[in-house]
Amino acid sequence: MDKTAYLRRIDVDGPMAPTVETLGVLTSAHLRTVPFENLDIHLGREIVLDEAALFDKVVGRRRGGFCYELNGLFARLLQDLGFRVDLLGARMPQEGGYGPESEHLALLVRPPDDASRWLVDVGAGRSSPPLPLPLTPAPIEHVDPTGAAFRVTGSDDAWLLERRLLGDEWNEVYAFPLRPHALDDFRAICHHHQTSPESPFPRKRICTQLTAHGRVTLSDLRLITATGDRREERDLPGEEAFRAVLREQFGIDLDA
Repeated sequence: MDKTAYLRRIDVDGPMAPTVETLGVLTSAHLRTVPFENLDIHLGREIVLDEAALFDKVVGRRRGGFCYELNGLFARLLQDLGFRVDLLGARMPQEGGYGPESEHLALLVRPPDDASRWLVDVGAGRSSPPLPLPLTPAPIEHVDPTGAAFRVTGSDDAWLLERRLLGDEWNEVYAFPLRPHALDDFRAICHHHQTSPESPFPRKRICTQLTAHGRVTLSDLRLITATGDRREERDLPGEEAFRAVLREQFGIDLDA
């Protein structure tokens, strides 16, 4: 992998030593430069979990993606920088229990000279913690620019990522066991999320990205801008305006 090109894509100057501080810089930078989006599904373009294809899409064509793409590629960058990285399968809560362990891909990251363990997730959209979260008995909270707070709770028997919106209670985002996976383990569920009417991804287009002061989101033809506890929404007049916002707000040119 061309680490220099990837670091340039996320506006980070190298070289980067594999420390906890570096991990925070990389995670924050990634969330502010690479959007969570499912646009290829609606363009009829197959998403293939191949490292070269993912690198070309995210770095070469300056696109985003969903969890399998973004966390899968970010894991390789972190490994090449010297971090120890495991791909984790996460279960989403649903009525009566949880979904399959492969439903979401997150990362367990450990610096090479440090016993600490960190949950990193740059592929969960508005549910992505703004910084790595430590797996510790006493949870540490991080708050993103929209005011949403995140923490990891539990033990090695069962860990949970939790989120609290402004004025709300803590809610579970997903549960994750510390069981390593290969990227190939997510191929079937990645295909499912591109094709199944049971998946939310084929139902509507989404593109969302953290900013220095909040979050900007395109949900089909609705543009949503959140800054702290302020939220503004407006409907776009059509496809031309949709693609103009993609170019201006996210740097995405679907015709490139």
